Amino acid sequence: MSGRPCSWLFRVTLAAAALLRPEQRARPLAARPAARPRSLVPGFLGALKMEMTEMTGVSLKRGSLAVEDNDSLTPAEEAKRQKVSEGWLTKGQDGIDNNSPPSCENVPGLPKVVSAGKRKKHSGAPLQEEEEEEEDGLSEEGEEEGEAESFADMMKHGLTELDVGITKFVSSHQGFSGILKERYSDFVVHEIGKDGRISHLDDLSIPVDEEDPSEDVFTVLTAEEKQRLEELQLFKNKETSVAIEVVEDTKEKRTVIHQAIKSLFPGLETKTEDREGKKYIVAYHAAGKKALANPRKHSWPKSRGSYCHFVLYKENKDTMDAINVLSKYLRVKPNIFSYMGTKDKRAITVQEIAVLKITAQRLAHLNKCLMNFKLGNFSYQKNPLKLGELQGNHFTVVLRNITGTDDQVEQAMNSLKEIGFINYYGMQRFGTTAVPTYQVGRAILQNSWAEVMDLILKPRSGAEKGYLVRCREEWAKTKDPAAALRKLPVKRCVEGQLLRGLSKYGMKNIVSAFGIIPRNNRLMYIHSYQSYVWNNMVSKRIEEYGLTPVPGDLVLKGATATYIEEEDVNNYSIHDVVMPLPGFDVIYPKHKISDAYREMLTADNLDIDNMRHKIRDYSLSGAYRKIIIRPQNVS
Repeated sequence: MSGRPCSWLFRVTLAAAALLRPEQRARPLAARPAARPRSLVPGFLGALKMEMTEMTGVSLKRGSLAVEDNDSLTPAEEAKRQKVSEGWLTKGQDGIDNNSPPSCENVPGLPKVVSAGKRKKHSGAPLQEEEEEEEDGLSEEGEEEGEAESFADMMKHGLTELDVGITKFVSSHQGFSGILKERYSDFVVHEIGKDGRISHLDDLSIPVDEEDPSEDVFTVLTAEEKQRLEELQLFKNKETSVAIEVVEDTKEKRTVIHQAIKSLFPGLETKTEDREGKKYIVAYHAAGKKALANPRKHSWPKSRGSYCHFVLYKENKDTMDAINVLSKYLRVKPNIFSYMGTKDKRAITVQEIAVLKITAQRLAHLNKCLMNFKLGNFSYQKNPLKLGELQGNHFTVVLRNITGTDDQVEQAMNSLKEIGFINYYGMQRFGTTAVPTYQVGRAILQNSWAEVMDLILKPRSGAEKGYLVRCREEWAKTKDPAAALRKLPVKRCVEGQLLRGLSKYGMKNIVSAFGIIPRNNRLMYIHSYQSYVWNNMVSKRIEEYGLTPVPGDLVLKGATATYIEEEDVNNYSIHDVVMPLPGFDVIYPKHKISDAYREMLTADNLDIDNMRHKIRDYSLSGAYRKIIIRPQNVS
């Protein structure tokens, strides 16, 4: 069956895994073999499970991998667009039910051509709660979709793995090629919490809470009243208050209207007034514009944890986009949400989210009005979530149009089982356009703020939504932030936030303008630069010393990095070796690679001995990361 395409379904629990050869991944997508009619496609049938432990800094990540036949679906089933349903609410330690993931036709974009070798994809943008400057109004309903993006167009101008230091392999076998993410439902991610529990959305019930208002709060206000209240809340008109007549005047009815306004429109207060013999509920601003950022403290029961934790199921949206959508519908700022890790856009993902002082009742109501999202498993907790608190992610991955022989597939799987893969940061860490995120990060660390502004806003080649292209063209032509901002229907993207900052603070105060971007988004840039350095240094380390420990390598003892001494070399394997992400609180190997770190940072006009920044947020402490990850308990 050599060379005949087929499909594989992998289940993996890793901090992220993909088996890619750079030279094949960079091939034009048009060159891939056409998919055969389903009746002609032979199928592999196999099962492979594994667990793995990974050390990133001092966090442990572990998991399991399984392979199943994916040819059992009929064409009718495959063509059917399975929307979020309770049939897809999953249970059990092994992750997904044994059915294939939901299929989807008309998936935007084209798939990636991949080939098995041994590559690590790792996604993670830092998140912490952050004070943010006043937000602009909520954007238009249809803003999320825009023009369809073509993955093939993007990759013509985007980065290749070679550009970000991904150049080495752990094994010399031939490998096999296939298509990754032909549909977004080919990539399913379940988060693994720090307690080792895999996140599943399997409970849509709302915790019983006597403090919650009745369900009537969602229906008591008319559409016109909601519109007026929203305009008042967001300062969109000159009104200082909105009066709503109480038609059926009872104490119960007035109470429900008070509760509806306060819960649906954070920042507004209410009072009852008599006007010419009629009762009115009058809504007004509690404490100016700042009230919108901070949910009402006095309305939250002291006995209840301040954070509502929930499981978010989402399709074909990245985590930050999803939070922007949720914040828009809840009429709150995105910075009151927290999470442990960002998840892929082109995927079906399940992860835990926490939000400050929003009730489970309000969150559950979103299930009635959001497509491709589902919220459940609600609980109240004292603390938010922090980035990196997770152990890892459980992946279910379909590779389609496999062109390798049985032997080639077997070799790749054996290599994965016995050696593992290089723990590279994957492509999503560096962005999809012709301006990589690590370049912005480097400019921040260099204090080159004009360059930061230029890199984020300048026109670039590659596929982008039309309104973003028009915004960049306006910026290049006029350097007028207000004019460029008018071209954007979506104000919450990074470009929109920076332009709003420049409008507010002026072109001579780019640091403050950039500070309007939420902290987690800003830190993503400098973490991308750290990842870029790490990938390049690991490739140099493997080129120089191969896959065996050498004196001067680093290993972790607890959370502390120590050197391997000559007499101890035989006590360690390559799976123990870590490499530092550059920062002021790490040590570097005691061999040639230490000089390579210094040379790379010096070439980038950075001082490896002084990674503290005059703006504290941009000071890098550094971390340690294992260079090879090997799955365990493979069967």
